Amino acid sequence: MEQRLHSRLQGPPAGVRFLAQSVHARTEAGIRLREWLAARNLDTGTRGSVDLSASSTALRARLRCGETRAWAPGCNTLGLSRTLGLEPSSPADLQREIAIGLLMSPVAFDFPDFDEFESAVRIRMLTVEATRRTVLDFAPDAVERPEDCWQYDARTGFTVRAGHNLIDALRKATQPEVTGRRYAFSCYRATEYVMLLAIAQEAAQSNPSLLMRIQALAHRRAVQSREFHEVYLREYGSLRYPLPLGYFVPGDRVWFRNPDAASAQVEGYEGSWVIYLGGGQFGNFWQSDRPFTLAHKCLEIFHWRNAVCTDADGKLRIDEDEVERRVTDSLTDPAQTHLILERMQRARAPRGVFDRGGCLDATRECARWIRPTSCGIAVPAE
Repeated sequence: MEQRLHSRLQGPPAGVRFLAQSVHARTEAGIRLREWLAARNLDTGTRGSVDLSASSTALRARLRCGETRAWAPGCNTLGLSRTLGLEPSSPADLQREIAIGLLMSPVAFDFPDFDEFESAVRIRMLTVEATRRTVLDFAPDAVERPEDCWQYDARTGFTVRAGHNLIDALRKATQPEVTGRRYAFSCYRATEYVMLLAIAQEAAQSNPSLLMRIQALAHRRAVQSREFHEVYLREYGSLRYPLPLGYFVPGDRVWFRNPDAASAQVEGYEGSWVIYLGGGQFGNFWQSDRPFTLAHKCLEIFHWRNAVCTDADGKLRIDEDEVERRVTDSLTDPAQTHLILERMQRARAPRGVFDRGGCLDATRECARWIRPTSCGIAVPAE
């Protein structure tokens, strides 16, 4: 049976675990976590919303089952901010939504100490902020970046010019408010740039040595696609043990798969990579003032199949105007929208399989540990 959006979470959340090596370190993590949660109206007392439990090897913090069921039925976090009256554009409320999402995770988020937890939350917030500021032109086969700080070579990809700062270069490439211009990207590359920007910004504060290594690599060659995932990101969930389909934490990188065999052959339309912003919204790199809801994203991907065309060079393309027209038409027809979403809001089939499944992935991605004593980012040395 295909997994549905409102799947049931079996058992209590796994939440957050602190794997400190000593009793003293775990005690310190517990004290700091209690203070941090209390400042965000998440209490850890007997009647509090968060349960803290210690073992000989770890300190666990997780949302209590009652709160999980009431705040996010079926572990569906898309309505979490509405239920709790949070405003995702508020940094304080965004941080609270992130914390609750982690505390109710069905997969344990492990941290060596409280500092690493704090960095993880900040990276998620910085990722959301960068995504909101990013506005690009969709062109999966284009080669374009700000020439004053980027250069291109077929062997090394885009590299940051000598003497230029990586953080500034990433902002110039993605944020028109800095340069007054939009540059061409694929959605895959766009997610890499906003996540690398967030990682670099946090490294500047908590691990400057790491930032120096990341920047030195950016001067030599690009890290992208599978290598980017392996170097910088952690994937949680799996096809065998999928996450609940409605479970998202702000700052997650999310893959929506195109389940239509024909339109998936068009370059750039195999699927869509996005960042979850919180508040039930996903980033829109092409129109940042129009973030996607889950329903809108599913409708868009569904209608790619109805907008395949051939350009003047005989190359297959997707007519984006036709996609938008069909999405608008669907939204005016509740019965049609229901049928499409029933089909699309299901777990995706394995890669290469197109006769079943929807567009929702079983996994999410977030940044690896970043602190000096526990850093999980292994920057290639060559």
